[in-house]
Amino acid sequence: MSKNVLIFSNDKPESQDIKMRLVKHLKNAGGLIHEKDIAPDIIVSIGGDGTLLSTFHKYIEFVDRARFIGIHTGHLGFYADWQGYEVQELAQAILESDGESISYPLLNIEIDLIDGTHYNQLALNEFSIRAISGTMVSEIYIKDHFFETFRGDGICVATPTGSTGLNKSLGGAVIHPRLDAIQLTEIASINNRVFRSLGSPMIIPRDEWFELRPHVHSDHKEMIVSIDNMTYSDKIISCVKLSVAQERIHFARFKHTHFWDRVKHSFIGINDNDSMDKNPNNYLK
Repeated sequence: MSKNVLIFSNDKPESQDIKMRLVKHLKNAGGLIHEKDIAPDIIVSIGGDGTLLSTFHKYIEFVDRARFIGIHTGHLGFYADWQGYEVQELAQAILESDGESISYPLLNIEIDLIDGTHYNQLALNEFSIRAISGTMVSEIYIKDHFFETFRGDGICVATPTGSTGLNKSLGGAVIHPRLDAIQLTEIASINNRVFRSLGSPMIIPRDEWFELRPHVHSDHKEMIVSIDNMTYSDKIISCVKLSVAQERIHFARFKHTHFWDRVKHSFIGINDNDSMDKNPNNYLK
């Protein structure tokens, strides 16, 4: 069955070579390479996790209708299921696939700037806000209810798939992506007799949301805002609302690696004494 396939690659020679070979195999087998006036059935990212994040944001208009596939040529490849030597096998799998996919929740970000500008954005991994200098102060609301006044370096709010990134390094929990939830972790919070915040990660469900209201001081207005792999230092935020998005990202189901196997491979590694690790097929479920 013919598929309309969009391919995005980083600039590495290895990635570009894989892209050319994939295009060749798809064309030889009767596949269609994406045309701008036709929505893609499948979006292939060739590179590392950063490339997949760039692919996600570049083609975000298709996020709720196309299936994503990652080919790994980077250092970690947490989102990638395929290797460069499997290009021919992947091309055949794409053309024979029946549309089955697995979907993961996304983060919806609604930002209000002090100049009145309002905009929405989606994140696959996380949103973070940090002070450029000094201490960041922000009120934190949960579902319109005031929870605490945070003081520290910053705040991170992550999706389940993003829970293995910055969130994990801050001591947050790793959350399975079948859970429709988001997690807030504090970055170097100040906790003493005068100032106090929870200090622990907070996980909330789909029907709740976080609202951050940073204090804007005349001598400290700007903050660093990061949305996945994009960073901004010129945004003066008055309020940001973070919730589980209505949209979801869909990954092609064939040869989709189990989430906990991804986590194990990424952070624990392969243990020769583990009988499961001796059979690589056990990680392709």
